[in-house]
Amino acid sequence: MRRRTKNRKKHKIFLKIFRKKDDATTIPKKIVLGVIAIVIMLIIVSLGSGISALMKVGSKSMPSSIDVTSNEPINILLLGMDIGNPNDVDNVSIKRTDTIMVLNYNPTNKKLNVVSIPRDTLINVNDRNDKINVAYEIGGYSKIKSEAENLLNIKINYIIKLDYNAFREIVDAIGGIEMKIERNMIYDDEDQNLHINFKAGETVTLDGKKAEEFFRWRKNNDGSGFANGDLDRIENQQKFISKVFDKCTSPLILFRVPKIMTALGDNIETNMSSTKMLSYGLKFMNIKKENMTMVTAIGTPKTINGEPYLIFDQNANKNIIASLSSSSTSNNASVNVSKDDIRIKILNATKINGLADEAMKELNNAGYAKVDTGNTELSDKSIILANDSDKLKTIKQDLNIKNSDKKENKTEYNDYDLIIILGKDFKTFGE
Repeated sequence: MRRRTKNRKKHKIFLKIFRKKDDATTIPKKIVLGVIAIVIMLIIVSLGSGISALMKVGSKSMPSSIDVTSNEPINILLLGMDIGNPNDVDNVSIKRTDTIMVLNYNPTNKKLNVVSIPRDTLINVNDRNDKINVAYEIGGYSKIKSEAENLLNIKINYIIKLDYNAFREIVDAIGGIEMKIERNMIYDDEDQNLHINFKAGETVTLDGKKAEEFFRWRKNNDGSGFANGDLDRIENQQKFISKVFDKCTSPLILFRVPKIMTALGDNIETNMSSTKMLSYGLKFMNIKKENMTMVTAIGTPKTINGEPYLIFDQNANKNIIASLSSSSTSNNASVNVSKDDIRIKILNATKINGLADEAMKELNNAGYAKVDTGNTELSDKSIILANDSDKLKTIKQDLNIKNSDKKENKTEYNDYDLIIILGKDFKTFGE
């Protein structure tokens, strides 16, 4: 009780920095955008199911942070904890990190990369096979940090950990998220008092509790559900995150900043100081949507001694690793991407036979060597899907398609840098 009171006092002091006469509308715009960016960053990791309320900014239980200059890239390890033992929820030592993400931010080119590491990814501990989500249980924050560093060949600067209590409070603080439900999601777990009931086709405003249910769902009571388990769940969560991004960039979010700040402070554990959090939050506000990518580390499914694992594939993940460890480049520098290295899939979304093949021939003539074709469902609009802004800029110099978006985390897209969908509005190449 004493700690909770102390937490609230800290928040009152912190909030006074940002407002005058308790009027949220007087908060400077840049401060608000910085706070919004922090909210977006933290909501990404709130997938665990712990229920303790924490305020541990600058936490001494974590390894020391590795601070760098303001112009250098940083890597932030984002963790979401499971509930551990439902009968002993305060026992942190037996909890697992069922959500593991690395956020890489390059302040020079203002690119933000978020990489999800599947919890079933194989690691080796003392010559024994284990999943990466038990690394924390084995050796605490230092162990999960070192495993993520070894996997992606990077250095982690900061760690941020949240639980579902944080997730619920933050979603409630921003006023909930409206989602179109794409499939029946019906699941009950009496031990965790978890009851999920969403019907395909309905549009639901998800408050904190319902958002938690949406995030946690993988299968129904009858066994139906995501074909690829946790990998498909990550894709579902990324759709939710996109909705959060849209809502948090609305001017109306101004009026919710005090509640957001309280939700963050009550539930965060990190080795990043509050000053650093605010500083990077202010930097994040300048990130353009096309410069923010969310991908999942690729692994090969394998059963070992009856236990399913994902074997991290270094070759398949070379682009992800490169994006996390690349040296900073000027945002104003000219695009220097070899067309030979861009892997492209062209999908015909029209009734015109051979349209994709014609586009492929034109791209081959323009210097693109790695181009495949296929068909997809009919569409009125053409679009380019890409997670690399430089490769997107390169193809747009040669292809007359204005619309673009992030490449979805679909299995059939994994082998390609660009997905080009030719819709009814597609005009002749180069026009």
